[in-house]
Amino acid sequence: MAFLLKELRFKVPWGHLAAKAWGSTEGRPVLCLHGWLDNANTFDRLIPLLPKECYYVALDFSGHGQSSHMPKGMRYQHLDYMTDVHRVISFLGWERFSILAHSMGGVVGGMFASVFPETVQHLILLDSYGFFPVHSDLIISHLKKAIIHYSRLEGVNGTKVYTPEAALQRLLDGNPSLNSDTAKVLLQRGTKPVPGGVVFSRDIRITVNNSAPLCLDQCLSIIKSMQSKVHIILANEGISADLMRGVYTDVGQTLLKGYKEHLKMRFQSTVVDGNHFVHLNEPEKIAPIIANELYEQPYIHSQL
Repeated sequence: MAFLLKELRFKVPWGHLAAKAWGSTEGRPVLCLHGWLDNANTFDRLIPLLPKECYYVALDFSGHGQSSHMPKGMRYQHLDYMTDVHRVISFLGWERFSILAHSMGGVVGGMFASVFPETVQHLILLDSYGFFPVHSDLIISHLKKAIIHYSRLEGVNGTKVYTPEAALQRLLDGNPSLNSDTAKVLLQRGTKPVPGGVVFSRDIRITVNNSAPLCLDQCLSIIKSMQSKVHIILANEGISADLMRGVYTDVGQTLLKGYKEHLKMRFQSTVVDGNHFVHLNEPEKIAPIIANELYEQPYIHSQL
């Protein structure tokens, strides 16, 4: 039997947050958080393979997908995305729920599970370590780059018109881990038609790297407050191979060690074959792992 799929809208002071939901509202609640520049469609091929007993709500973060753009002159930061999560679960009346999150969504989920530990039962991270630390020596330059980037975007028209084919190629050029079919899944929600073609619906301001400027030691300290079970599912050709290579070669391993040390039996890690978008490209590889976690059954996993 197919999932019930519907669109949701949550009112915010500047417009609305958009989301899509699968399943019965009576099911066990699972909030799904997408990656940077992506949208809720990133879960389209995965969620139908997951337990039907759950109610899945996939959010478009502010400025992404079909959610409203923030007011002019404002910045997008991870704190804003955490506030998006808090608004949505408050609207839904969820007091305790699970988080299924990919990439940047995992960073937001990791922070949220630390700040509001009593609310999160399971934190399942898809090719994400739950945090993306900035080297302590680089925090100042990180902040400076973000401010300068924002200043350059003031007044810039970010609504360039593409043909559908050019928009597809633009997304593939920026995301080599996608293929033509899965890129089209994201474009269905990530573009809108205009005279002469399509435009990307996301706010150009979200292209600024506004990750929380936390150093590794701060991230390890924050992990201690988590009360949830945490399962990190990494792709062997994903974030550890691409984003961390040559930048923070030991960061991932240090974070994994921190989870294991502080959460003990509440932490698991698994490595699967695939790239950063394995959940969208080959969802059948990770669906059984997630299903077992949501069923709270033991899963034999590989250790990093």
